[in-house]
Amino acid sequence: MAENLKKRSSVITDGPDRAPSRAMLKAVGFKDEDLSRPIVGVANTWIEIGPCNFHLRRLGAKVKEGIRAAGGTPMEFNTVSISDGISMGAEGMKCSLISREVIADSIELVARGNHFDALVCISGCDKTNPGVVMALARLDIPGLALYGGSIAPGHLAGRDLTIQDVFEAVGAYGRGKISAAELKAIEDTACPGAGACGGQFTANTM
Repeated sequence: MAENLKKRSSVITDGPDRAPSRAMLKAVGFKDEDLSRPIVGVANTWIEIGPCNFHLRRLGAKVKEGIRAAGGTPMEFNTVSISDGISMGAEGMKCSLISREVIADSIELVARGNHFDALVCISGCDKTNPGVVMALARLDIPGLALYGGSIAPGHLAGRDLTIQDVFEAVGAYGRGKISAAELKAIEDTACPGAGACGGQFTANTM
């Protein structure tokens, strides 16, 4: 006997009494064929604030292609993200650790509320990475955590740079060891594109 891959989602997609649910889902483009397949949630921590999660929208599109090719129907949703690198030293840093719990809670709520059969989580920073893993552990459904990867190093005067070099340069400038122009040059070249902070912080160590 074939395994039932819609153990959870059938509660909202199958039967005459679920016509209102299907009508709502059809309003955003899902067809009967889509709803007959296992529903796979795609939790994406994409955000337009900072490099760690910025590229995850493109990655999410590829993940959804893969889910469709494997016979599932992807349903993507977002959660919050706070950048430690941006908020550090400001009041916003107080929000960072709390965001990990909110990320986990929000993913769990969306997955439970929509009866997903499985879940793929895409993340890329110090709080989104553990947040998605916490959600997967709580949900106990087939799932996968996909890390977006580390940022490439910047280059200046023949050496590699990371965000850590920028923090150190602030201290060096404060002590008069480098000029304002040198600090600006480090700031402008240390982070050349998207990806998690280039250091052995949570995102790259877990």
